[in-house]
Amino acid sequence: MIDKSSTSSATRTALEVDCPTCGKKVPWTQENEFRPFCSKRCQMIDLGAWASEEYRIAEAEEKDKWSETEDERPKDSH
Repeated sequence: MIDKSSTSSATRTALEVDCPTCGKKVPWTQENEFRPFCSKRCQMIDLGAWASEEYRIAEAEEKDKWSETEDERPKDSH
């Protein structure tokens, strides 16, 4: 049987992470409703950055089917 009293949150140290917006140390606990952010303000600043397209997820560039590379161009016979 597992003794749950030995693993209570009071005896464990909470993991701390840096707030992605301001860098402040934030405990990673269920009680922190804004995690990984330190506050609602930092959470909203980050959301605003995504909404205004300051952050972007990189995507692989598709080759344009109409473009030719040096290797695909017809060779001149002149």
